[in-house]
This record gives sequence, C-alpha cells and structure tokens, in this order.
Amino acid sequence: MKKRVVVALGHRALGTTLPEQKEAVKHSARTIAGLIEAGYQVAITHSNAPQVGMIHTAMNEFGRAHQDYTAAPMSVCSAMSQGYIGYDLQNGIREELLNRGIYRTVSTVLTQVVVDPYDEAFYTPTKVLGRYMTAEEANEERKKGNYVVEEPGKGYRRVVSAPNPVSIVEIDAIKALMDADQIVIACGGGGIPVLQQDNHLKGASAVIEKDLAAGRMAEEIDADELIILTSVEKVKINIGRPEEEELGQITVEQAKEYMDAGHFGKYNMLPKFSASVAFIEKREGRGALITSFDKLDAALKGKTGTIIK
Repeated sequence: MKKRVVVALGHRALGTTLPEQKEAVKHSARTIAGLIEAGYQVAITHSNAPQVGMIHTAMNEFGRAHQDYTAAPMSVCSAMSQGYIGYDLQNGIREELLNRGIYRTVSTVLTQVVVDPYDEAFYTPTKVLGRYMTAEEANEERKKGNYVVEEPGKGYRRVVSAPNPVSIVEIDAIKALMDADQIVIACGGGGIPVLQQDNHLKGASAVIEKDLAAGRMAEEIDADELIILTSVEKVKINIGRPEEEELGQITVEQAKEYMDAGHFGKYNMLPKFSASVAFIEKREGRGALITSFDKLDAALKGKTGTIIK
C-alpha cells in the first residue's frame, strides 16, 4: 500500500499577493508532484493568513463604500480564501503532474472545522488581521461585539480567536477521495471554523491554526506521516544562546520536554509540535517531519529536517 501523508504548506509556499501566489505555487507544485511521483498518497492543507486578511479588508471596505452591502464575516472570508488558494494550487499541481506524465485528479474540498464554543481561546483573542482603523471605527467594531487592539502610532486593528479544531465536517468526502487515490486539498487556512447547533453549522468569528487542523486531518484519514513545510530546514532550540542547537531526529518524549521548557513560539513552532505529538501518539508507527519545502527530498531520505518518531 502507498504511504499516506498530510502535507501542511506554510505561507511562504504561497506568497502574499496574487502575482506572488501564482509564482510560489509553481515551486510548491513541484514539491508535491515529487511526492506523488515517489509513490506517496497525498492530502494537502495550507496557510491563508495574508490572503484571508486581504479578503477581510477588501470586503469590509466594500461594505463601507456601498451602503446596500454588509461586511463579510470571518467564516465567509475564510471560505473565499480556501477557494482562491485551492484554485491556484490544484491547477499548479495538475499541470506539474501532467508534465511528468501522471494523470491524477486534484480536488479542493471547501472544508468546515467544528470548534468548541467554550474553548478558552474565545475569551482571549490573539490573531490580529485586517486594515488599521481610526478610534471611531474601532468603537463601532466593539459595539458589534468584536475585539480590537491598538498599535501605538498606527491605529486599531481587529483581533479574533484561535480555537482548537474538534472535528472536520467534510471528512467523509476527503476520505473517499483519498481511498480513490486522488490528491486532495482540504482544511485550507485551518478550515472554516463553525459552531455546531443541532443540525445547523454557524460560522465562528475565529481562525484555526493551520498546523493543528493538519494534525487533525492526518488523524482522521489515518495517515502514516505528517509533513509540515515551513521557512526553516531544521527547528532550533536555545535560539540566540551559546547552546543553540538544531534538532534532527527526536522522540515524542523529547518533543514534549522541549515544548514544556518553552523552546517554541506560541504562534510559530509550538502548534507544529503540538499537532505532531498528538498525531503520533494516536497510533504506533507514525512519524512527523518539519522542514523547508526546498529541502523535503533530502529530509525524506533522513539527511536533514526535524523528524519526530
């Protein structure tokens, strides 16, 4: 059987503007196509931070300029970002595969992820996004029940929560495509966060950490490995100190020790390690790899990257 992997692409693999994204996707597509050519069964998720911020700003500015239109909620902006990133990514991968003589369908699944309404993250929003606002505009946002933070000398910005993913609504569709040996792009940007109210799904004003969603998807499709592609070849601990060290192959127990010791940034490496450890512990024989996408080939051969077993 083919080895089943979930690949999480960081924002550097996608760029930040429309032209940057089209160019960046070409490189990312080559990396993914290489995995498929090597015999891996691949599901992909990706960051959306610059894109969802751009969409949120654009939709809100449009709503302000045209009184007949309302601002778009975060869940809608997240859905839009999944669509337009998936559009470029699936076409880039399809083209690269065809260039290699590989005929395989690549599909983007618009994915909703259930979050817990009582998640502590809802009481302490942390994710800043969108344009800078005046004090008057910030007060209007507060009246709507939204959180706002001030950046001295710059203005005010919206801040939203980052709850943990609980379950993936479209997981059966993702599994069906994977079982048919197709390439799937899902849970983009961490998924569209939704609250389950009986049979109704209500969009939540939040964003989900992409790496945590990747770990959840890897668990639910019973993947063999979680691959997180980021900006560094290897993860470091004790950064900036004489004892600075690159991490090669480590155990789950070592990963937990480094997490507990506070070596990883809360919004940078910590979600990557949290997702990896949770995924690996659910079934024997699993592994996780954290590296840069240009070093993936070497990392898969054990020559570089941070490998957790």
